[in-house]
Amino acid sequence: MHEGYLPGTPEYRRVVWSLFAAGTATFVLLYSTQALLPDFTRHFGVSSESATLTISLTTLGLGCGLLIAGPLSDVVGRTRLIHLSLLASVLVGLASALAPTWTSLLVLRFASGFVLAGLPAVATAYLREELHRSSQASASGLYVGGTAVGAMFSRLLAGAGAEVGGWRWGIGATVALGLVCAVVVRMWLPPSRGFVAVPGNPRALLATTRKALTDRGLLALYAIGGCVLGAMQAPFNMVGFRLTEAPFHLGLGLASLVFLVYPLGTISSAWFGRLADRHGRRTVAPVGAGIAAVGVVVTLPDHLSTLVIGLALVVIGFFAVHGIASGWVPVRAHAGGASASQAASLYLFTYYLGSAVFGTIAGLAWTHGHWPGVVALSLVLLAATAGLTVLLRRTPPLVPGQW
Repeated sequence: MHEGYLPGTPEYRRVVWSLFAAGTATFVLLYSTQALLPDFTRHFGVSSESATLTISLTTLGLGCGLLIAGPLSDVVGRTRLIHLSLLASVLVGLASALAPTWTSLLVLRFASGFVLAGLPAVATAYLREELHRSSQASASGLYVGGTAVGAMFSRLLAGAGAEVGGWRWGIGATVALGLVCAVVVRMWLPPSRGFVAVPGNPRALLATTRKALTDRGLLALYAIGGCVLGAMQAPFNMVGFRLTEAPFHLGLGLASLVFLVYPLGTISSAWFGRLADRHGRRTVAPVGAGIAAVGVVVTLPDHLSTLVIGLALVVIGFFAVHGIASGWVPVRAHAGGASASQAASLYLFTYYLGSAVFGTIAGLAWTHGHWPGVVALSLVLLAATAGLTVLLRRTPPLVPGQW
């Protein structure tokens, strides 16, 4: 029986750094248009709310794809789905850069999210199957850190590319990095050893799905994902509009530099993952929500320094919560007899549904309440996140000593 790779072994390093690269590729392609929203309003003549659809539809497509990719991976395997997802994502991303109309761009962005689903649907389940239990939370944190790097480079590359040749060059720059990461994953990712295929039996699928949908702890974790991503998505969707208007008047290239705070997410997710391994997920998770709430409030003054500091705190708090929650889901699911990949898919479905819904609401908040309206929306969602972490503290573990 495969008990999992231990830290310090070559196989462990290959697993962790391959998924770090895969997370980078996924998020560099997922958020390739976020820094370009002001450019879309000028080029296509659409409103700020309409511009956010290039993000909301992508995350909605990702959520829909997750409902299929999770159960599919139980049949075809984790690594095969990861490789196919990355290849298809690069191809659709290239097509997005060549989109002739606003409608075709939106359709391609939805398709991009749909094909991207293969990696996030199986990443945490793959880590649970391939790594020793003692290192799973910290490894999940490092994987989430790779998504933070991808999110940062997505905005930086897109903003710089747009300054040079417009939004098409911006998307194209992110596709180039996604291709490099896909090649790295193809060369380094070890084949599954702990994976056991599940027969394509609809009755068995329904049974495991029912368990993933009825456990109180899992339901709280799903809701945390949607709320905490919505809380971060709101300010980051709208910060480009704030920085290109008075009193800042920055160009897209300079405005995108605010996303340099994203590497703090890599550090945060890895560090809080280690704290969770040591002190328990239920103890550490609420701290992240509190840090993010403080950060949102700090962004209120019209000073560039406080805006950057506040967004940095939002990133630290968000990745602390998400890194812990995303690694928590497959552990809880496995202990309760549910499919780890299905539970991970359901978590990510609500996670990206929160992005799609609250990211679009953030556009309305900006239109009607400007930045204070965006801050209010984010604080409400972080309050909901904190409330759910309290509920989790009162939910007993299924296996003594672990969640």
